[in-house]
Amino acid sequence: MAKQDYYATLGVAKGASADELKKAYRKLAMQHHPDRNPGDGMSEAKFKEVNEAYDVLKDEQKRAAYDRFGHAAFEQGGGPGGFNRGGFDFTDAGNLGDIFDQMFGDAMGGRRGGGRTRAGADLRAPVEISLVEAFTGCDRTLRVPSRVQCDVCAGTGSETRDRASQENCPQCGGSGKVRAQQGFFVVERTCPTCGGMGRVIKNPCRVCHGQGTVQRDKSLKVSIPAGIEDGTRIRVPGEGEAGGPGAPPGDLYVQVAIRPHDLFQRDGANIFLRVPLRMSMAALGGEIDVPSIDGTVGRVKVPPGTQTGAQFRLRSKGFSVLRSTARGDMYIQVAVETPQNLTKKQRELMEEFEAEAKHASKGSPEAEGFFAKVKEFFDHK
Repeated sequence: MAKQDYYATLGVAKGASADELKKAYRKLAMQHHPDRNPGDGMSEAKFKEVNEAYDVLKDEQKRAAYDRFGHAAFEQGGGPGGFNRGGFDFTDAGNLGDIFDQMFGDAMGGRRGGGRTRAGADLRAPVEISLVEAFTGCDRTLRVPSRVQCDVCAGTGSETRDRASQENCPQCGGSGKVRAQQGFFVVERTCPTCGGMGRVIKNPCRVCHGQGTVQRDKSLKVSIPAGIEDGTRIRVPGEGEAGGPGAPPGDLYVQVAIRPHDLFQRDGANIFLRVPLRMSMAALGGEIDVPSIDGTVGRVKVPPGTQTGAQFRLRSKGFSVLRSTARGDMYIQVAVETPQNLTKKQRELMEEFEAEAKHASKGSPEAEGFFAKVKEFFDHK
């Protein structure tokens, strides 16, 4: 089945700004989050689609590639982490040397053959944290399926633990490549015997069979900094899969997801808290105590006559700012609540209040203004 357009997945136009993309993503991610839809396979699938779309479109380079080539930009193993055109992999390309080697290494005897051992693959691991943990920062212990250095041969691949116990590959003669005739063309491929390294172990280890690594889960602690954003990817150097004999390990990329909170909603460094007010409190005014993300209590003064939608700010009570001691602000959003299930006495008091309100002037200016306009409309009709 063809993939849905990423812009359509997020419900935004192709020219949407970064803020529009973020707003659409947050709304859909909250709506389809697995914690809010336990056991709902369709919501879980939609949640993954939304995350994949946003992961591409929030990155300027990935978005440019997608706008030009569509989903084809991420085919052939490119994935949302990078793009692949014409067989050249630009995923997390660290420097021009790596790209140059991919483009010209085979033709010019570059690092891809001739005895080069392969670096370990990068690993990716998801982690979910609470909004409070994102505010304070936290440590997480992850168990990651990986390839680790073989203990028997100490990563040498040799039964004798001798890194020098290698010889030229008998199939490719040490070049790491083999050629095959296909019609008028000669096709060069990586040697299947030595995997492109050009050399083979004389006495391969009985456990790892000369690879120098074995499959095993590993446990490691990852520190998540305070103020981290939902969807942020943390790179942990050297904690990916172990490389072949003498080769460096890959890196680990931890994808952070933040669970929605029951009370607080976050927008960058600011926090929003919706507070329902009794009608009497809104009319008479008073003070209310509200919780803060840091566990303290803040006091807000509500002026008489407060209406639904009124907003109050508590400075520096918002979210942590990444790699800074600063904090955003917290905004208290008021919603005046109409009482329900009135007692007999309450009803009598409300009826008395309503009768009195009809004769009062400027008691409800918005309502009075509205009905004055309605009367004017019918008078001039």
